[in-house]
Amino acid sequence: MPITHSAAKHIRADKKKRLRNQAAVSELHTLTKKLRILVKEDPSKVKEFARFVIKRMDKAASNGIIPRKRSDRKKARLTQMLQKANIQF
Repeated sequence: MPITHSAAKHIRADKKKRLRNQAAVSELHTLTKKLRILVKEDPSKVKEFARFVIKRMDKAASNGIIPRKRSDRKKARLTQMLQKANIQF
């Protein structure tokens, strides 16, 4: 149990932040999965969707949801995947 009133407030706020961050990370996973499927099925729409995914990763990194280097690594791997599929990004 928290000792002070402010500690109880921090616990409540941390719970809200954790849920918000989990939702954002889950969204990033879903978007990357959709992009991988889209590369195989419909390469014509990949360019626009890849830009959207990268924009979301940058936003998550700037908000501190995921570390900047993790965002850079994931973006690099996605662009490498697109290059292997001969999609000019």
